Amino acid sequence: MRLTTKQRLFADEYIKSGNATQSAIKAGYATKAAYRTGSENLRKPQIKAYIDAKMAEIESRKIADAKEAMQAITAIARGETTETQAQINPLTGEWEKTEVPADLKIRLTAWREILKRYPLSDELTKAQLRKTSAEARVAEARAKSYESGGQDVTEAVGAFIDLLKEGVDQNHEDQSKQSSDS
Repeated sequence: MRLTTKQRLFADEYIKSGNATQSAIKAGYATKAAYRTGSENLRKPQIKAYIDAKMAEIESRKIADAKEAMQAITAIARGETTETQAQINPLTGEWEKTEVPADLKIRLTAWREILKRYPLSDELTKAQLRKTSAEARVAEARAKSYESGGQDVTEAVGAFIDLLKEGVDQNHEDQSKQSSDS
């Protein structure tokens, strides 16, 4: 059974206010009988079903669906969203709010969330993800090194590579020597 215009208006007002008496009055029912009419209307199955359906529709709009969630994660991954950070202005000494893009670690996490939903099939994409992850770790280590006043990570890595090369060269010389001795 369909709702009459008054019943629909009553239901819409009830959704807004939650007050059956006031909703009956606003819908055009007699003021003297508004309490009874409002109570009766709430017990009518077709009005109750209409109210329940509208409430479910309102609630569903408040909750993000999968497409909306993926769009938000993608915006973060691409650096399209910003976050507010408070910083002290060195000239004035006062706190200022600034908008900055999400840091690399958060963006990388967003990419991982996207890629969980789309399994990687080609090795090139996997290699690019590993490279991006390694770059993020190096950038974080470099930032920590600068903050702590320690040696630059690039210099440390360079020294480590030099040691590895010396070890490889020494190992190669040892093997050549063993071959010639045999």
